[in-house]
Amino acid sequence: MTSGPDFGVDAELSLVGERIREAIRSEEPLLTDIAEYVIDAGGKRIRPTVALLANRAAGGKNLLQTVQIAAALELIHSATLLHDDINDGGLLRRGREAAYKKFGLQNALVAGDFLFVKAFQIGGKFEPDIVDLTARVCTSLAEAEIVQKRQSGDLAVTREQYLDVVLRKTAMPISAGARIGALLGGGTREEVEALTSYGLHLGTAFQIVDDILDVVGDPAVLGKPVGTDLKEGNITLLVLHALNDGSARRAELSRILRRRRKSPDMIGRGLTLIRESGAVDRARVDAEHFGFLAREALEPVRAGPARDALGRLVDFVVRRNM
Repeated sequence: MTSGPDFGVDAELSLVGERIREAIRSEEPLLTDIAEYVIDAGGKRIRPTVALLANRAAGGKNLLQTVQIAAALELIHSATLLHDDINDGGLLRRGREAAYKKFGLQNALVAGDFLFVKAFQIGGKFEPDIVDLTARVCTSLAEAEIVQKRQSGDLAVTREQYLDVVLRKTAMPISAGARIGALLGGGTREEVEALTSYGLHLGTAFQIVDDILDVVGDPAVLGKPVGTDLKEGNITLLVLHALNDGSARRAELSRILRRRRKSPDMIGRGLTLIRESGAVDRARVDAEHFGFLAREALEPVRAGPARDALGRLVDFVVRRNM
């Protein structure tokens, strides 16, 4: 398990990976096989990286406990990816066949539940406030999925509603890792709140960039086709920018978004309309803004290599291409 660029926590991330592999061992080999398949797909490991760096930045106490909670949060993330692919009908995940396609829908659903249970087997051993925060993260993920599905194709969705879904779906899980890492690290109240805020802003920037890459990313690099949000009718920040550019393309894009079933040609045309509107550049400005807020949130945190690494992580998130 790696963090991509070197943020100084590769050794700790290896411990997180070992804890995850230990957790997913089952007497039923198929469950272990599916869990390993999902986890071995890799990824940016943003959540455990944030938790580990926040722990260091806030004092560095209870590192092994932070490894444990980072493993739990990554298990939750893996479970949600598995279920997301089922909900969205995604065929590929990070360049490989989606788990539900490879192992079957029912087996994948059970494996997702298995990963959630294993996460709480680890997280449930912590203090009640940490257990409660972890449970609230899972609740927010479920709520975000329902809200996003309900808003599919709804052209009345506002920027505030979009950001609320992002808060629940992406920002809160990242922020929870930062907060728990800071608490376990022995940080002051001001540092804990600062790192919590950092995680919220970083998570928001991360999701905006994800949405950008779904429009202009390279499928070979992403490991999946672009246009998933458009296919699902998700009203992203890019869609909102494109719909509000005041041009004649609004009507055509609106018709595409409202269609329940979209052909590949229709999705391609919709992506072209979004790109031509200038929405990508405006969304990049939005991502940079939340990146700025994340960096600004770090000011109360004690100076040192870990705080510097958290700042570099912002740059990585905002400028990534996969």
